[in-house]
Amino acid sequence: MSSDADPHGLAGLPKALFAFPGPLRDTLVEAILDGRKTSTTGLVAEYEVEREPLPREGERSVVVDSSDHPVAIIETTGVRIVPIADVDLDHAVAEGEGHTTVEDWRRDHESFWHSDDMRAALGDPTFAVTDATQVVLERFRLVTRLDATPADPTS
Repeated sequence: MSSDADPHGLAGLPKALFAFPGPLRDTLVEAILDGRKTSTTGLVAEYEVEREPLPREGERSVVVDSSDHPVAIIETTGVRIVPIADVDLDHAVAEGEGHTTVEDWRRDHESFWHSDDMRAALGDPTFAVTDATQVVLERFRLVTRLDATPADPTS
């Protein structure tokens, strides 16, 4: 139940962080808000380093922009853990980044995961993705845009 101090029911919800603050996060957040992005991929290693639990179906989280402002609430609708070699086209397309092949999707993701920022976050300056690298494939739905009305009035 929401209160006047927390009209969107954000208290206690974890943040959903997409990429690092900056242009990529802004692009991904916009894709969530306009409905193009309904999936995301994370490294199992990142969850382990951050000591964060893996996402679970039914969990809700708050999407924040590059300024750390809450912009939406999403709900996880599915989670799979697979080797990166098993990511399918349906998942890649649902990421809403315009990929039309798994190869393009993987190339872009590897570029991000091999970046200095990600390697620093993982504490491994030589981290490299292989076909066996375990990834978390998360599906989600937009529940509420925090600047608008709920995406699904039954939420």
